[in-house]
Amino acid sequence: MAIFSPPRQSSAQPASAPPLPRLRHIGPNWYASVMGTSIVASAGVALPVHVPGLRVACTVVWALAAVMLAVLLLARAGHWAAHRDQARTHLLDPAVAPFYGCLSMALLAVGGSTMVVGRDVIGHGAAVALDAVLYSSGTLIGLAAAIAIPYLMVVRHRIEPGNATPVWLLPVVAPMVSAALGPLLMPELPAGQWREAALLACYAMFGLSLLATLVMLPLIFARLVHLGPLPLALTPTLFLVLGPLGQSTTAVNQLADVAGDAVPAPYAAGFEVFAVLYGVPVMGFALMWLALSVALVVRAVRGGMTFAMTWWGFTFPVGTCVTGAAGLARHTGLTAYTWLAVALYALLVTAWAVAGLRTLRGLLSGALLAAPRAPAPATVRTT
Repeated sequence: MAIFSPPRQSSAQPASAPPLPRLRHIGPNWYASVMGTSIVASAGVALPVHVPGLRVACTVVWALAAVMLAVLLLARAGHWAAHRDQARTHLLDPAVAPFYGCLSMALLAVGGSTMVVGRDVIGHGAAVALDAVLYSSGTLIGLAAAIAIPYLMVVRHRIEPGNATPVWLLPVVAPMVSAALGPLLMPELPAGQWREAALLACYAMFGLSLLATLVMLPLIFARLVHLGPLPLALTPTLFLVLGPLGQSTTAVNQLADVAGDAVPAPYAAGFEVFAVLYGVPVMGFALMWLALSVALVVRAVRGGMTFAMTWWGFTFPVGTCVTGAAGLARHTGLTAYTWLAVALYALLVTAWAVAGLRTLRGLLSGALLAAPRAPAPATVRTT
């Protein structure tokens, strides 16, 4: 048939190949690798136990995350410069656009780890300056994504009923990361109005993200109940639900630590009480969701799930639960939360090592830089 015949040669000059072809398929989802690496450093130093050599190891991981962020920012800039058609396609794809929230969280995560780990290397003043830049830009990008991506979902994207996935949470959880990491910079602000404004702004972002999560989470669970498990490649994204849960618990505990220097005593004490009253039940729900997600991931592995960049979803959300459990251990004095933080950190490091090695292998082979294959169509469950 003619459709299978080779194309005839043309006398015209062939179209030149697009520049930087290896960057064409570097999407915003790659920032998840920076998030997952940075949280290993931040969560490690937040553990309420002393492990010899851990801080040095976390410093090395922080440096790796900082380098990864710089390289990825350059790669993404090249992607936008050389492949604007593909970049626009990503924005109009409801499966890819939510990952733009990862840019904000990558900036915030590296900035936060710089304050708690990187200062050992570059000094306190440089750490504050770098975090101020990364925090400000990450927060502005996160707030923009929290509005722009849902707007595109409503106006431009064509989403069929039952297509909700945990990926939808990525844009709206970014302000929660800002709320959790804002307290690191508050002691650097002038006392009085500046600190109070920063504290209440963080609580406002906490509320923004929490309420948006409460809107989307029922849609995600309803999709699972009515249509069954997610496609194999998307199964790791179930761990993304842990992000707003662990990060919000981290936020209320971090904010309670600095509230005494920002607001009058009655409110500061109230924020400390709120940290425990909110964090304990939310951490309980997070552990339930973690168990459910692990069970569905085991099922997916048995069904033939192979490596994809979605495996980075096993890292950052678990890391937020580590810092959340560490905060509860600090405010309740309960040893159980200490061991919970340690156990979750062991899970985080294992997931990070596996995802990192598989990503490196995919980069060296070129498989991760190739055009993605079309996913198999999702089907309803039959058992």
